Amino acid sequence: MSVPVPPPPDGVLTGTSDSLEAGEPTLGLRDASPDEGLVEEFTAEDKAVEQLVGGLLSHYLPDLQRSKQALQELTQNQVVLLDTLEQEISKFKECHSMLDINALFTEAKHYHAKLVNIRKEMLLLHEKTSKLKKRALKLQQKRQREELEREQQREKEFERERQLTAKPAKRT
Repeated sequence: MSVPVPPPPDGVLTGTSDSLEAGEPTLGLRDASPDEGLVEEFTAEDKAVEQLVGGLLSHYLPDLQRSKQALQELTQNQVVLLDTLEQEISKFKECHSMLDINALFTEAKHYHAKLVNIRKEMLLLHEKTSKLKKRALKLQQKRQREELEREQQREKEFERERQLTAKPAKRT
């Protein structure tokens, strides 16, 4: 006994391409879409798919929601840690800048001491040059007086020699 098989919908091929018989329909350009007869089958399948999707969602959704919540908490914690890290970095930079400022103040004190020493040396040199200028002026004045005295002495000697020179007597 053979079980009756429902005939395939129009335009659907059955069997292999080698076993096509003369009475079997083939798909052509003018044939109807193969989806037309399957609409009723999909409604039952859609319900099954919806039930399967619902089952998958009910099975995995709580875990996914917990994972999502855990990721959100981790993200919030990460943001808090990043903020804290930025604050610590800014404190570290402030400490470094304070060290740099302290080094600058130390260097400024050192250079201030150098400037004070240079100023003292300049004042001493100014005093020495003033004294040397006064001494040079006194020496120059002394030389000029001595030269003047020598010139006056020569003139006196020249006048004396002139007076001592014999003069011819006048004839009268």
